[in-house]
Amino acid sequence: MRRMAWMVVFLLVPVLAVAEMPPDENIKAVAESWLAKKPAKGFGVTMSMSEAAVVQTRYTALISKDLGNMVGYKAGLTNPAVQNRLNYDKPIRGTLFAKMILPGPARVPAAFGSRPVYEADMVAVVGDAAKAMTAKSPLEALQALKEIRPFIELPDLIFDPHVKPDGPNLLAINVGARLGVLGDPIILPATAESVEKLAAVKIEVVDQAGAVVGGGKGADVLNNPLNVVLWIVDSLKAEGKTLKNGDLLSLGSFSALLPPKAGSTITVRYTGLASVPAEVTVTFE
Repeated sequence: MRRMAWMVVFLLVPVLAVAEMPPDENIKAVAESWLAKKPAKGFGVTMSMSEAAVVQTRYTALISKDLGNMVGYKAGLTNPAVQNRLNYDKPIRGTLFAKMILPGPARVPAAFGSRPVYEADMVAVVGDAAKAMTAKSPLEALQALKEIRPFIELPDLIFDPHVKPDGPNLLAINVGARLGVLGDPIILPATAESVEKLAAVKIEVVDQAGAVVGGGKGADVLNNPLNVVLWIVDSLKAEGKTLKNGDLLSLGSFSALLPPKAGSTITVRYTGLASVPAEVTVTFE
């Protein structure tokens, strides 16, 4: 009876998945799906975050051959609402390449990726990399920046809908980086008032009819966009890496991830950083 009871208990205990590295052919298959703009079947294994970081390096080496030089970093999952949707409660980091960045206003195919979405984002441009790498506060982070720029990110979730979009999978696919539309610079003085403005900035996603279809505020990402800069710095330092002057830092989602529709024009408007609202626009063809 004791043995039977033990067996019943054993059967009721959930079997934990063992994390493992996907084989190289699976990584190559996902990269080829990204290049072909076709949904990927996934990596075929359950990965830890450390394994997913290794996969990201191999994956980006495969997809980036024609994307130009590395131009900065993308922070993902900095907004709790997006964390909830994508099943992971900590920020993650990807790499941006030159041909991913489009000047606004831009025209982009609605089917720009395997599973394309768009979101309101913001880019910080590094002005003093040495100062950025030693920054400990939002004000010190702002002192290290050259400018803030409006940004509509155009991520690609890439996987078939049956693949769970968890932290390791998202990290492995370079945090979904595909394209982004960059607006004109906003120059902020490095003051406590500017730090407060970045937390309070109102961000609206507006369609071609003038309807507001999404948005948020600066504090939606780690309580202040400058905290995301600090997080990127800490994540790089942990890997023995450093920023360089001119790096673009994509800071995260200020809106829901929305599907693009052919024929629509989307404007993201930032109110409260300057005397007039700043905007960036993309048209989906």
